[in-house]
Amino acid sequence: MNTNNMITGSEILIRSLMAEGTDTIFGYPGGAVIPIFDKLYDYTEQIQHILVRHEQGAAHAAEGYARVSGKTGVVLVTSGPGATNIVTGVADAMIDSTPIVVITGQIASSLIGTDAFQEVDIVGITQPITKWSCQIRRPQDIAKAVAKAFYIASTGRPGPVVLDITKDAQMGKAEFHYEQCKFIRSYNPIPTPDESSLSEAVKLIDNAKKPLLLIGQGVTISHAEDMLSQFIEKADIPAAWTLLGASALPTGHRLNKGMLGMHGNVGPNMKTNECDLLIAVGMRFDDRVTGDLKTYAKQAKVIHIDIDPSEIHKNVKADVAIITDARLALTELFSRIKENNHTDWIDSFNIHEQEEFNRVIRDEIHPLDGELNMGEVVNFISEATNHSAVLVTDVGQNQMISSRYFKYKQGRSIVTSGGLGTMGFGLPAAIGAKLGAPERTVCLFTGDGGIQMNIQELGTIMQYGIAPKIIILNNEYLGMVRQWQELFFDKRYSHTPMFNPDYAKIAEAYSIDSRVVSHRSDLEDAVKEMLKYPEKPFILQVNVKQQGMVYPMVAAGTTITNILMGD
Repeated sequence: MNTNNMITGSEILIRSLMAEGTDTIFGYPGGAVIPIFDKLYDYTEQIQHILVRHEQGAAHAAEGYARVSGKTGVVLVTSGPGATNIVTGVADAMIDSTPIVVITGQIASSLIGTDAFQEVDIVGITQPITKWSCQIRRPQDIAKAVAKAFYIASTGRPGPVVLDITKDAQMGKAEFHYEQCKFIRSYNPIPTPDESSLSEAVKLIDNAKKPLLLIGQGVTISHAEDMLSQFIEKADIPAAWTLLGASALPTGHRLNKGMLGMHGNVGPNMKTNECDLLIAVGMRFDDRVTGDLKTYAKQAKVIHIDIDPSEIHKNVKADVAIITDARLALTELFSRIKENNHTDWIDSFNIHEQEEFNRVIRDEIHPLDGELNMGEVVNFISEATNHSAVLVTDVGQNQMISSRYFKYKQGRSIVTSGGLGTMGFGLPAAIGAKLGAPERTVCLFTGDGGIQMNIQELGTIMQYGIAPKIIILNNEYLGMVRQWQELFFDKRYSHTPMFNPDYAKIAEAYSIDSRVVSHRSDLEDAVKEMLKYPEKPFILQVNVKQQGMVYPMVAAGTTITNILMGD
């Protein structure tokens, strides 16, 4: 061993992260990671550290960064409460297949098990909600663990990895040698598609009279957007998307028929139970998409394309399962299917689109009078940004209404908490999204409830001059719960009315420009002001109708075609 080449575990960690292309870390220092932060001081030109105001914010910011950039987000926090504060973000990343590597500090290995100050078994806590969770107790093990972590987090079905590094491993010395991980025994990130399954799928696609394709996030993860377009155009198949699959297909594409599920568009929900072939690409048949499984697409043959074998037959039984990367599957199928024409089937969506426009959309986005609607605000801002912005949402009515009325021209344009539904996700995720795509406008739509859950991250925006455009749809309620209370609990609004602070004063305290809009006549001018300076953050509070609803709606657990229109 050449002692001249020995460096500390902390420096090994930093150099290993750089070898993986890390340029941004979201974190918060503490006693158990001081050696790492001390060494980070020497690498400020190579790695940007973003000091968040709460560790949960670091995890969500890393998610936002990963979603828009396609890279792996990195988090660095201390032990004990610092580590436990990232658990919600880790769980969120797991269910939404977002690649992040979370590095937690840990007490010295000699003290583990003694209930020492700020000791917690973060590996045990996070094992059920990560792809891999590992504790490192020796400096010579750090580089290999980092390489393995990035490989696991970013390949196959992506997800979070937690590396827990003891303080003595950070301070001890070892030789530095880094080699990227490209293989782990028993881990097969991209299974080879079964030839017979591909052949059977081609037969079903070529012979279908009423096919419908469902776009999941797997299309985006696998960079299959272009291949998806080519595939559906060749086969002439209408397509609809899950919440996380939004933006994989441009909104204006002639075969894009809208969103699936509880607050999705009428056409694709109705046609799900009329089609003769359902092609699911990179999606998991979540209950908010399927409704009652007993009545879901029973008339249709099902082709399920997914990289994760555990998703196959889990909720919906597939007639043909293609277990591989979405891009690879679509490429193989595209080369084998015949050109087709389903004009009559595609045109049959028109009656549902017209009905939805007449009964819901027209009055939502073009009201003649009355209070401002959530949908018209979203639609106006989408148009003002030429449908080219990144949409970030919090969770609740703001999430559903913005996903319905925001439009997309390019991929990787939505960042939202899908599977876990994490209120407080939006603000830190918008920070990460803006850092991951600094050249793009990032519009965060949030409610007056969700914004307060991580409102401290306005301090992060202030410190680093990060410039998301923050739109607070303020209805002075926990809106989605209120909607359910109104529809299903006899309007018993138990603990959903919100008494809110003055957001304009809060914005001023953080040196962020803001406007408050309560009247339709002021909206255009306020949006122009918000978008005038792309390099500056802005908070636009829009006081919307208190009793505003998100329609259409399929009640939880009911048939997907049992659609409430609100009239």
